Amino acid sequence: MQVVILAGMFVVLTGDIVASSDLDVEALEATLDGIAGAAKGVGGWPGVSQWGFARRGGDAWQLAFDAPALGLRAALFINATIRRLDKARMTRIAMAVGAGQMPGNDPNAAHGAGFTASGRLLEALPAGRYLDDAAGGAAAAVARLADHIAQGWTPAQARALTEQLPPGAGTRAEAAARLGISRQAVDQALWAAGFPAIEAALAALEDDK
Repeated sequence: MQVVILAGMFVVLTGDIVASSDLDVEALEATLDGIAGAAKGVGGWPGVSQWGFARRGGDAWQLAFDAPALGLRAALFINATIRRLDKARMTRIAMAVGAGQMPGNDPNAAHGAGFTASGRLLEALPAGRYLDDAAGGAAAAVARLADHIAQGWTPAQARALTEQLPPGAGTRAEAAARLGISRQAVDQALWAAGFPAIEAALAALEDDK
């Protein structure tokens, strides 16, 4: 069977689970399954036509897709998705953008500048930093500020965030209906999570790319 090779400009997110040794097998699998589900969601976002996700080793993972402007939004969406499980559930994420090739939608078989830079950045992340951008400069500054905000998210806030972070998300009233809570509760959760500032920053970044 012929393997389709995806080629182009990818944003690559390489991550691993924080304190994975403290999780039992079931909890670790639930966390990685949550990340895989979030990655599939990102693959369906407007503007994404090529994407791939793979686990790497026992607690690591990698997502690559061809809409670099949405990289930080995707990273925050993944973080919010697993934070719904509990307050301590976290993943480190190193982002990088570059040209590459990805055989069979499999990042483990991919190669290119973005894949290399993302992996190296993850290895170099200092203690206490869980999100960064290999581009440095303003991109890294925004990622680090977003990381600081995201580290304080509660599961309730994360549930609201996963409804509103995807591009073209519906209204907050629709999110409230899906979550089975009031519109006011959604508003309060998003405000406490810093979503208005995050959304403004994401919009500015995405308009600039």
